[in-house]
Amino acid sequence: MRAALLTLAVIGSQLTTAIAGRLPELNVEKLCKQRSAEDKIMREPESQSVADCVREETDAKQELTKIWANTDGSIRARCEHEAIALGTRRYLDLLSCLQIADDTKSVGKETKQNRARK
Repeated sequence: MRAALLTLAVIGSQLTTAIAGRLPELNVEKLCKQRSAEDKIMREPESQSVADCVREETDAKQELTKIWANTDGSIRARCEHEAIALGTRRYLDLLSCLQIADDTKSVGKETKQNRARK
């Protein structure tokens, strides 16, 4: 329980609010080190090295930078709020959420088009 609260406190402390639709700035190195420390506290094998975590998050941020501004603000806000509520806000989580929303939107359009053809 303490580890979970500690994690929420640390992750929450690194969150910044998106200003004018800009991509949030997260302290990736601090986040990755915290995840590694949490694994040690829980006496679990390290799920991912800090270096691999930082590399993954940096890659996700680069992808997000390409699509963030062109994504509907309501979807960005929903993804951010979901990540904050779950205590898992990371660039990789935001990227996955936006991609899922985009896939869902595409499937919805295809379904409407198929219905219109019938």
